[in-house]
Amino acid sequence: MTVTLPSPDAPLKIGTRGSPLALAQAHETRARLMAAFDLPQDAFRIVVIKVTGDAIQDRPLKEIGGKGLFTREIEEDLIAGRIDIAVHSMKDMPTLQPEGLILDTYLPREDVRDAFVAPVLSALDQLEQGAVVGTSSLRRRAQLLHRRPDLNVVEFRGNVQTRLRKLAEGVADCTFLAAAGLNRLGMENVPATPISPDDMLPAVAQGAIGIERRIADANTAEMLMAVHDIHTGQRLAAERAFLLRLDGSCETPIAGLAQLDGDTLHLRGEVLRPDGSQSISGDRTGTISDAADMGFDLADELLGRAGDGFFDWHARAK
Repeated sequence: MTVTLPSPDAPLKIGTRGSPLALAQAHETRARLMAAFDLPQDAFRIVVIKVTGDAIQDRPLKEIGGKGLFTREIEEDLIAGRIDIAVHSMKDMPTLQPEGLILDTYLPREDVRDAFVAPVLSALDQLEQGAVVGTSSLRRRAQLLHRRPDLNVVEFRGNVQTRLRKLAEGVADCTFLAAAGLNRLGMENVPATPISPDDMLPAVAQGAIGIERRIADANTAEMLMAVHDIHTGQRLAAERAFLLRLDGSCETPIAGLAQLDGDTLHLRGEVLRPDGSQSISGDRTGTISDAADMGFDLADELLGRAGDGFFDWHARAK
């Protein structure tokens, strides 16, 4: 089909959250589309949409509704036609999209690792017994307590800049951030040490940017094909199938990572009790065409090994 390209008179409207990282991701999306079609910057308009997850900062996500809090208002604007595409951090995305929307475009994936961030230390093992660790991630909390049950893990909501400010104010001795976010924000001066996935398996889809659109918008679909990264899509097919089968949400400590070696895909997954008292992990290796089936199969194995009540926050008294 012939693509009708956006112009300064009829710009493509890109919806995003308003945090510095979200804006950096929207700007990357715009830059890639500009380069793919040799378009000027004003052929695109970035639309900042306030979402509930950003507006409420004083409570854990699990208390106010989970992952959809970072996407609901943006998706409502997309369905209504107030924006043409939505740019998301894929680790924040629910596994199912609202009726009429599809998420099938991914930019090249950044660093998948978590980063240990502390003013003077460079590794988790250097923390003293009882040290205070700040994180809003239930996955990171569970992984940390599984490895170091002596740590005092406290809630640490907010964007990257807010969490770094809290760290500087001494609210915690250290925190953990996605290395991808630090890279995209150009924060080379932050005292961060990347952690190998062998030591801390990252969140499903960490480091990936997804672009959501209306299913019926064939013109936009054709445009987005020019910036879609096939390898990222193949890896996320396995990871998000794993998450879907586990019914993953912000209330569930789940980690997963798929890596490619030619046509061979290797998937690792982990589920934990929220208090870190138990971790169950496994892996699968197969072909790219089997990505989703591998994710489902690994999830079924871990669910079977976990048994009833595994995800109950009160399964083990603190």
